[in-house]
Amino acid sequence: MLAQLWEDRPDVEAMDRFAFETAVVELAGNVVQHGSSATAIVCTLGVTVDEVSLRALLVDTADPPGIDSGPREMPDVLAESGRGLALIHALVTTFEYERSASRNVWSLCKDRSAAAE
Repeated sequence: MLAQLWEDRPDVEAMDRFAFETAVVELAGNVVQHGSSATAIVCTLGVTVDEVSLRALLVDTADPPGIDSGPREMPDVLAESGRGLALIHALVTTFEYERSASRNVWSLCKDRSAAAE
């Protein structure tokens, strides 16, 4: 999906691609690894790019995550976990979560860098 997006949008700067893709992969990985439900978990992911930003919307049917998705600092260098959400916050402009209609709705937005002149 993202490889096709970058092929369709070669105007997106490499560092923007890297930051956005890393955040999307980290978020999806967290949902897969930490999501729980009495039934199968279904995830949908949509991504869009315009002249101003890169956006991702991930919706899943897992139980509410029971964590604070707000900004946080990186854990201690010796910590074995806890870097995922901090990393996502560091890579994107906005990272939001809401519970809506029995679904977890995660949204990422990364403002695009100005193109090199």
